[in-house]
Amino acid sequence: MDERRAGLVRFLLIGVVVSGLLANASTTGASPPGTGDQAPDFELPGSDGSTHRLSDFRGKQVVVLAWFPKAFTGG
Repeated sequence: MDERRAGLVRFLLIGVVVSGLLANASTTGASPPGTGDQAPDFELPGSDGSTHRLSDFRGKQVVVLAWFPKAFTGG
């Protein structure tokens, strides 16, 4: 998989996870994170068999997440 496609897959995976976290927060009564709040830690299995945690990347790089529900669709 080329680097551009791998980056897109990571971006989409993070978007799905954050959407799930926000949906879970809305059903459990917890409030979603606000602007400027620190993102909650989460972990995901990688295609390489290792587990990746958000906390592993804190202080190492900036992560920008933008979500647009109709991205990559015909609608």
